[in-house]
Amino acid sequence: MLTQIDTGDIALDGVKGTGGRKRLTMLVTSAGRRVALLQAFRRGAEQLGVELELLACDLEPDLSAACHVADEAFAVPPATDDGYVDELLAICRRRHVQLVIPTIDPDLEPLANAHDRFNTLGAEIAASAPAVIDIARDKLKTAEFLAAQGVPTPRTETLAAVRENPGSWTWPVLLKPRHGSSGRAVSIVQSPADLPPGEDEPMIVQTLLHGEEWTVSIYIDNAGRLRAVVPHRRIKIRAGEVEKGVTRRAPRLIEIGEKIAAALPGARGVLCYQAMVSPDGAANVFEINARFGGGYPLADHAGAAFARWLIEARLGMPSSAGNDWTEDVVMLRYDAAIFVEP
Repeated sequence: MLTQIDTGDIALDGVKGTGGRKRLTMLVTSAGRRVALLQAFRRGAEQLGVELELLACDLEPDLSAACHVADEAFAVPPATDDGYVDELLAICRRRHVQLVIPTIDPDLEPLANAHDRFNTLGAEIAASAPAVIDIARDKLKTAEFLAAQGVPTPRTETLAAVRENPGSWTWPVLLKPRHGSSGRAVSIVQSPADLPPGEDEPMIVQTLLHGEEWTVSIYIDNAGRLRAVVPHRRIKIRAGEVEKGVTRRAPRLIEIGEKIAAALPGARGVLCYQAMVSPDGAANVFEINARFGGGYPLADHAGAAFARWLIEARLGMPSSAGNDWTEDVVMLRYDAAIFVEP
C-alpha cells in the first residue's frame, strides 16, 4: 500500500556548494530529446535550494536537444557497446557524479549490473534491481509475471508458437519485438497468412486490445516503500509517446500499480506500466518500464515530483514523496527547437 513518510532515507554525504548549500552532480544517460525531464530535475533542485550540476550524454550530443540544455554533455558509445559502462564510469570518476539517471531500456541492464562499480565512485544508479529490469525488458516475461500475479494481461506467445497453432487465436493480432520500446516495429496482423516468414529479432504476438490507453507512473523509495501511483490517460500518442494526456485517480489502475510494485523483486525509484482500458472498464496491462516514461512531465506538473524525490533521497534530505497529486491536469505537447549557433 502507499506509504506517507516525512523523514528522509539513509543520510548521505552532502557535498556543499556556494553559500553552504547542498550540491549535486548528476548524469542523464541517452538524453536525446528529454529536455522536459532535465527541466524537472532543475526545478526540483531549485525548490530544494540544491546547487545542481546537470550532465548529459548521448551517442551524438551535438544533435541532442537535451544535451544542449545540460551544463555539459559527453559523447558515449551505444549502450550495447562493450565499452559503454567504462566510458560512463570515466565520466563519473572525472566529474564526481553522485546520481545517474537512465532514460531508455537498453541502458538499464548494463548500468544495473555495474551498480557496485558505480557505487564505489559514489555514483548511485537510479534503477531497480536486475531482476526487475529482466522482467520489464522482455515482453514475454512481462506477460508471464503479470499473469502469475493475477493482473489481467493480453495473451502473449512467441511468433514461432503462433505459427504452429494459428487456429487458437482470434484475428487480427498485434505483432511486436520481444525487447522493443517506443512503438518500434509494432504492427497489426490481419490473418495467419500475413505473419512474417522470418524474424530479424525475437518477436511476440499479443491479443489485440481495444479501448483507452493509459500510462501509470510509480515511485518506490530506497527502502522499497511505495510512495505514489499516478495514472494518466493517453489522449493522443505520437511515435510511441503521449502527446496529449490527462491525470486521473483511476482506482482500478492504482490498485494494479500497488500489486505490481509489491510483486516486483527489488523495485526501486521510478517505474511505469501501460494498460488498455476497454469500454466496459476492464484493464489489461501490456507493458512495464523500469524507468521514467515519456509522459513523466505530466505527473511532475501534477505534483508527483519524482525528480525532486530522487534528489532528496540521494542527498539524505527529508522526503516529500507522497500520493498527493492533482487530478485532471492536462498536458498538450507541441514541437519546440534548440538552435545551435555555428
